Amino acid sequence: MERCEGEDPDPAEAPPEARLLLAFKAFLSSRKGLLLLAQAALSFIIFICYIASTATPFMMVPLLTFLLALCFLVSYSLKLNEKFRGIYWLLGDFLCGIIAAIIYFAISIAAVSKYTDTASKAAGVFGFITTIVYCAYVYFTFNDLATFLKQEDSSEAPKSQKSESRFELFLHCYPNILAI
Repeated sequence: MERCEGEDPDPAEAPPEARLLLAFKAFLSSRKGLLLLAQAALSFIIFICYIASTATPFMMVPLLTFLLALCFLVSYSLKLNEKFRGIYWLLGDFLCGIIAAIIYFAISIAAVSKYTDTASKAAGVFGFITTIVYCAYVYFTFNDLATFLKQEDSSEAPKSQKSESRFELFLHCYPNILAI
């Protein structure tokens, strides 16, 4: 089957190395991928600004959020969230986003108000922009998390009835357990 010049290759036909690049390209074209890429880029810029400023105590936050954004970017691109179902990826992503947004907002206020050098002011301004990016990311992740939890609730309805019957069986076998 021939394909046109502007058409993307079929991932099944591509060699393994190209499949990896296609997976990254497909994820980076999504909203979540673009937001994670923006988080990583802005965190790296803020890290560089804090290195050049007198506000070096704040340097660790952008470094850690940069590494965390890269980890989530790689894991979602490689679909590790589908391979490792025992980890609650969305919940971890949601909590990390909330914590990062709050911390970025706090250190940005401190960097702009307390320090007078230009690099600290630039880091503070980029920190406010990063806070907005994290808030948007948390909003979309919360919607995904709510959808996921609704699916889990509907699929676990028969299991909860089964666990109730086991509990009733337990109480029937050990009636004095509640008398303690």
